[in-house]
Parts: sequence; structure tokens; C-alpha cells
Amino acid sequence: MRGPSESGAVAVGGGGVPEQNRGAVPQTPAREQSHAQTPTHAQTPAQALTRATERAPVPAPGRPLAPAPAPSPTPARRTAFAEGVTRAREAVVTEPGRLRLIGAVLAVLVVAFGAVTAWQAADRAAAADDVLRRSQPLSSGAAGIYRSLADANTTASSGFLAGSQESADSRDRYEKDIRTAASGLVTAAANAEPGSASERTIARLNQLLPEYKGLVERARTYNRQGYPVGGAYLRYANEKMQKEMLPAAEDLYTTENKRLDADYGDATPYPWAAIALGVLTLAGLGWAQRRNYRRTNRVLNRGLVVASSFTVVALLWLVVGHAVARAGLDGSYDHGVRSLKVLHDARIASLKARGNENLSLVSRGAETVTVGGKSYDAYYYDFDKDMDRLGAGLTEAAGLANDSAGAKPVKAAEGDMAVWKQRHSAARDQDENGNFQQALEMVIGDKDATGACFDSVDDNLARAIGHEQAEFQRSAGDGRDAMSGLPVGVAVLAVLGAAGAVVGIGRRLSEYR
Repeated sequence: MRGPSESGAVAVGGGGVPEQNRGAVPQTPAREQSHAQTPTHAQTPAQALTRATERAPVPAPGRPLAPAPAPSPTPARRTAFAEGVTRAREAVVTEPGRLRLIGAVLAVLVVAFGAVTAWQAADRAAAADDVLRRSQPLSSGAAGIYRSLADANTTASSGFLAGSQESADSRDRYEKDIRTAASGLVTAAANAEPGSASERTIARLNQLLPEYKGLVERARTYNRQGYPVGGAYLRYANEKMQKEMLPAAEDLYTTENKRLDADYGDATPYPWAAIALGVLTLAGLGWAQRRNYRRTNRVLNRGLVVASSFTVVALLWLVVGHAVARAGLDGSYDHGVRSLKVLHDARIASLKARGNENLSLVSRGAETVTVGGKSYDAYYYDFDKDMDRLGAGLTEAAGLANDSAGAKPVKAAEGDMAVWKQRHSAARDQDENGNFQQALEMVIGDKDATGACFDSVDDNLARAIGHEQAEFQRSAGDGRDAMSGLPVGVAVLAVLGAAGAVVGIGRRLSEYR
């Protein structure tokens, strides 16, 4: 056995240090010394990736790699509208947010009420102005065209019967009627809509008027020379007037009356949309003040009180102003337009009756009509129908007259018509008995002739028409004036009311700052 000296190194407790190494400094391996002595330098990204790969644990053979964790999903971006809805929803949760919403709604209601009221009031005021300045004057103008044509035809037949003894007044009256009809057609053409039926009717009348005048001049010329063909020309002129010109003038008159009725229909309806919106606005303002009282125990909010006051004034102005305007327009229609229509029709009937009375003497029985198996003189038969229409029209006009100034000329015309019938009956008897000259004197003579009765009827009807025209102007003017300042006034009140509502809500909001 070797002794301790021979072993050189004996392990003590299995973990001791060899004796010869006791107290010696441990030596660092050469590789470690080289690393320790080498200064540290910055690594590139590629070198860092390589070292990380070398240090990563290597899985055991046959064992699959663990899957890499999935990246977290990117949240979807919200739209601006969605963001706005969210913010609005969050805003109304707080009391300041609710107050802002209430203020905005009240301001919109007041402004909307003012805008709708201004629009409807302006629309009705414009229609009322059209009634006064456009459609009714055009309706009366169309009636004037009809009357002028009918009177020209009547005067031409009277002059033909007088022959060489035709007075200058009769000739001047005929020429004046032709000029009046031509001037009325010019005015009607200027106001007719392009391509409308009225424009075509006016063009037709402008074409027929010189043709008619030429036929009348030929009839006069031949009549003064004593040629019987003059009577044929006059009857042809009368046929053109009765079957072409007067029906066309009547169509124009009917069209203008329809336009007048349409303007009345636009001017008189109640502005229900504006009224309903005004009531809704007042209800909203009242609710806001009640809510303010229940939350603060303050009886009044000055801004909301101002807004309510302006809204009440605007609503009352709308209701009262439109009621006054409607009353004026209804009065102008009932006691103006309706009376004027009846009086114009009565005057036209008297003119046609006078023309047929004259033409019955011109034709001397050449024109007949068979009714119920019995033959009648065509012009006498039409005269009777025209007188019946005249009587019915005068009776209706007397019932529509609402004062003595309007009723008096109508009553006078009824009396003149009764005398006219009596004198005509006597003249017809003379004509049917062969006494043509006596019948002629009783129709166009200077004393107790039917012509004087016709003139009296025409003059009284002209006075009645003038009175009713003045009544119409006054009533329609009052109706239009009742709405003249309403659109602008209500718009101003609405702006002030909206400002008051915003200020009132703003005072409440200032308490939260």
C-alpha cells in the first residue's frame, strides 16, 4: 500500500481540494480567459437573431413544435355617425345635455312655425292681390269684350234700319264698340298664358273682327244704294257674330271666371299647417317651463316667457288677420263677383234681345224656326228667350244687392224691361199685320220706341255694375290689406322667439359651470 506521500492527492470527504493546490489561485480556462479579456462590442440584428436561435430550447426528437400564439385582432374603426350617436346618447344622460337638446328643439319649433306661417301667409296674400289686380279685372274685361261685340252688332242693325237717316251718334257708338273690343283683346292677349286655350280664342277673335266689320260696311253700302242684297250681308254678319264671335267671347269670359275662382280658392283656405305648428310650439314651450319649475321651484324663466309671448302674438296675428282677410274676400265674392256675373249676363241678354228685335225687321220673315210643329220668326223667337233670361237675371241681381244703392238701378231696369215688352208686343202686331213702317217707328223711332226702353235698361245695368265693381274693390282691398304685413311680421317674431328660448335655456346651463 502507498502512503499519503505517495498518493500525491487524497480526497477528503470526497469534495476536498488536492493538497498541492491548497492556497493556490484557481486558474481560468484559456477559452474563458480569452472571452474575459475580449472587450464587448455592439451586436448587429442578424447576430442577435443567431444567438437567440442558438439559445432557444431544442425540442426532443419526434415531438412537434408548439404553435406560435395568434396575433390579437385589430378593432374595427367606427364611423363618424356612430361616434356622434354615441356622444349624443352620452350627452343626454346628464342634465346639461338634456337642457341643450331641449333648447335646440324649442328653437327649431319656433323658427319652423315662423317659416311655415310666413310661407302660407305670403301665398294667400299673393293670391288675394291677384284677385284684386289681375283675375277680376280680366274677367270684367272679357265681359266687356262680349258686351262691346254684342252692342256693335245691335247698333249696326239699328243703323241699317235707319238707312240714310242713320245718326252720327249711332255711327260713333258702333265705331267705339269696335275699338273697345279690339283694345280688350289686346289686354287679354298680354295676360294670356302662351299656348293656352285663351290665347287661341283671342287669336280667333282678332281674325274674325275685321271680317265682321267688312261685312257690315258692305251691308251699309248696298243698303244706302237701295239694293236688297244689303240685308243679306247684314244677316250674314249677324250670323258670324252670333255663331262664331260671341261664343268665342263667351269662352274667353268663362275661362277668365275660372281663373278668378282659382285665385279665390288659393286666397281663402285657412292655414291649418301654420296654426297646428303654432299650437305645437306653444305646447313645447309650456312643457319646458313646467319642467323648469318642477326641477328648480322657479315659477318663470324669462327667456322662455319671451319666446312664448312672441309665439302667442304671431299665432293670434295669423288667426285674426286671416279671419279678417277671409271675411273681406268672401264679401267681395258674394256681393261683388257674383253680382257682377249676374249683371253682366243680364246686360248681354238685353243686347242680344235688342239685336234680334232689329233683325226681325231686317229679315221680314225670311228666317224662320219650327218648334213643336209650329213655325216662328227666328229672330222674334230668340228675342223672347233673351227677354226671359234678362228677367231672370234682374230678379237674381235684385236678391244679391245688399244695399239700396245697388238695388235701385236693378229695380229701375225691371220697370224698363216691362215697358219694353209692352212696346215690342205692339210693334210685332204691326209687323205681322203688314204695317212695316209703323213697326219700324215703334222700334227705332224718337217717341215711345222700344229703343228708348233698351237704352234705359242698359244705362241702369251699367250703374248697377259700377256700384258692384266699387263694392268688390273695397272688400277685396280690405281682405288683401289684412294679410299685407303678416309674412314679414311673423318671421321677425319667430326669430325673436327662438332667441328668447335659447337665452332662457342658456341661463339654466350657466348654473352648471
